[in-house]
Amino acid sequence: MLTREDDVDAHALHRRGWTISAIARHLGHDRKTIRAYLNGDRVAGQRRPAGPDPFEPFIGYCRERLVEDPHLWAQTLFDEVTKLGYARSYPSFTRQLRTQRLRPHCEPCSPAKGRPAAVIEHPAGEETQWDWVELPDPPQQWGWGGKAFLLVGALAHSGRWRGVLAASMDQPHLVDALDRTTRALGGLSRVWRFDRMATVCHPASGRITSSFAAVAKHYGVQVAICPPRRGNRKGVVEKANHTAAQRWWRTLPDELTPEQAQASLDDFCQLRADVRIRATADGKASVAALANAEGERLRPVPARPFPATITVQRLASAQALVAYRGNRYSVPPELAHATVTVSHRLGAHHLDIATTNGTVIAQHRLAIDGAGVMVRDHGHVHALNHAALTAFTDAAPHRRKQRIPPGPAARAAADQLRTRHQAADPGRGEGPPDQGVVIDLARYATAAKGRNTLT
Repeated sequence: MLTREDDVDAHALHRRGWTISAIARHLGHDRKTIRAYLNGDRVAGQRRPAGPDPFEPFIGYCRERLVEDPHLWAQTLFDEVTKLGYARSYPSFTRQLRTQRLRPHCEPCSPAKGRPAAVIEHPAGEETQWDWVELPDPPQQWGWGGKAFLLVGALAHSGRWRGVLAASMDQPHLVDALDRTTRALGGLSRVWRFDRMATVCHPASGRITSSFAAVAKHYGVQVAICPPRRGNRKGVVEKANHTAAQRWWRTLPDELTPEQAQASLDDFCQLRADVRIRATADGKASVAALANAEGERLRPVPARPFPATITVQRLASAQALVAYRGNRYSVPPELAHATVTVSHRLGAHHLDIATTNGTVIAQHRLAIDGAGVMVRDHGHVHALNHAALTAFTDAAPHRRKQRIPPGPAARAAADQLRTRHQAADPGRGEGPPDQGVVIDLARYATAAKGRNTLT
């Protein structure tokens, strides 16, 4: 077989008057091969089949079966044609299915990749796209389990995006992340676009829930729900998700707290994401320049967030302190090492700490997230000090290598046990005590004296 380069050279040399023998010697091929390519009997880059195609008799059957069932597994079809006499391997069979294009196209099952994609206009200030990202393997000291969650919001016009870390994807955490991200983006767009997340809409119908309708009314935005299996409709936030997972989360150090990780993400967005260059009708501009107040024309955010209540479970420390958003709050000393419930209503300046049965046992003024302060009630401090002093003793610790044989009370209890044991089994304990086995080596020497000679 000639390559396309050799075929071009052969035709060029033939036009210059070279004979077929000279071309064959020059290219290192047989004369009959050169003649076939010059006459058009063979095509460069296509190997002539060595024999009849073993798949050809089965083309009709495979085509009809795949018309009947376009989603039939190739392995199942291979089992059928093997019973009908197909003798080649499974990889050869699947290669022939692809080469012959026997499987019909199914539009609903086709992914977005490879489809024609329409150009979607994104006017300034029109749309903010939202999506959750599941982030695996958060640092163990966070206590969040095997996953962390990041709500990413992206302005569709400029491409500016921000995100908020959360321990859960429930609706209160969603509302809190929406409010914080919106303020970080600089304002409200006219439309919020979501996929079919259950905290926003009913996934089957796409109609928003009554609880989230109140959130949308509070912020004065319209809610747009993506059609099912149309991820490219919110491609701006999807790309932001990919960037957040691969460029930020992948290299996040283990020693950071959640609040420090959030600050790290904010710095990444300002120093890396906002400096990207975007092409516009007036030339190229950075994302930060496109996303300013004049460029996006965003509306101001309400002074207070929607009053959703965040409820989380926490374990009180030995000092009767409960950690919440980078600060520690006191509880009565009786709850040290106990599980409590922390409730915080968004927009309020205090939080409640309750027992697992719902009894509120502490209320504290909310500190700034990540400040690292210790908020303690005076009564809790006094009770904790009293409990610690009450439990304190100046007695010396017990010696570990001290000999302490059984005392009179223990010996009396042992005698009672022996008496009860003998009464239950009278046969045991009678007769002389066991003297043990005595081995006298002299007897072995006497027995061996007469065995030193052969008989």
